[in-house]
Amino acid sequence: MNLMELEVERQSNPVDMIEYVASNNDWSFERSGEDEIAMTVEGRWTDYHVSFSWMEEFEALHLGCAFDIKVPDIRVNEVVKLLSGINGQVLMGHFDLWRQEDVVIFRQSLLLAGGAEPTNRQVEVLLSSALDTCEAYFQAFQFVVWSGMDATKAMEAVLFETVGEA
Repeated sequence: MNLMELEVERQSNPVDMIEYVASNNDWSFERSGEDEIAMTVEGRWTDYHVSFSWMEEFEALHLGCAFDIKVPDIRVNEVVKLLSGINGQVLMGHFDLWRQEDVVIFRQSLLLAGGAEPTNRQVEVLLSSALDTCEAYFQAFQFVVWSGMDATKAMEAVLFETVGEA
């Protein structure tokens, strides 16, 4: 018997928990299907378009967090270098470049194998972790795409921490 063939009966759809958390936090959302929900979350630098999808075949709740930054063809190679550098720093999830729309997206999944149900805390941490990561690196993408900065300098610029106040 293949381990992936093991059938588990789930008590609820994990996307229902996302809807519950969104409602409790007064976040506006759109449930586009039984296994999908989308929302826009205001960040410090931009608005983030967040979608959650339940992937039954993998028993995983997938989060995608995109932001409005179109990558022109002439900057794709440098953005790919930046993605590689950032992904080496990120503990959970990863950034990706969706070439069909030339946008940057952060992706992460919550594995719920064996019929595990997500808790509201897991959902909140999944979302806040993704948003914190996007906020931390958004300006690096701006530097590479719009300022023509190379990936290494862009990473250095956003990872630079100041101490104290002027």
